[in-house]
Amino acid sequence: MSKALWLGIYIGSIVLANLCTTQFGLVPIGFGLLVTAGTFAAGFALIARDAVQVKSGKAIVLLAIVIGAGISALTSNPAIAIASGIAFLISELVDFAVFTPLKGRNLAGAVVASSVISAPVDTVLFLHLAGFGVTWQAVLGQFIVKTALALIAAIVITARR
Repeated sequence: MSKALWLGIYIGSIVLANLCTTQFGLVPIGFGLLVTAGTFAAGFALIARDAVQVKSGKAIVLLAIVIGAGISALTSNPAIAIASGIAFLISELVDFAVFTPLKGRNLAGAVVASSVISAPVDTVLFLHLAGFGVTWQAVLGQFIVKTALALIAAIVITARR
């Protein structure tokens, strides 16, 4: 896919995550676990940002987060948009430390490793800043969803190679 398409997917997934969370808040996913309604889109955003980094570089990823948060502030609850933007920016710095050095050796492994490490950072910061409360049910639920999406992406990457 092209740089512009990945960038649009990334920004769109940020906006969608914030819009869903604004509309529906925390939702149950079974086994007593909760996720914000935007978790599936946010989990995809964690994967899309790796594609944007590979195709366009780190500066574009950071710019995309700001654009996504800005659009979200117009379409969603501004407090959720701000919490999301801060959480994405901080977790992106963590992602840079993990994904960037690994991507040349094993792209699929880099996607999984960076998601496993940055997803909890994103989750805890977002839950706290957005005022949802940091509970084990919400942290574990979001970690499971985001990690599952990263594993699916790794399988697709491996199959395409």
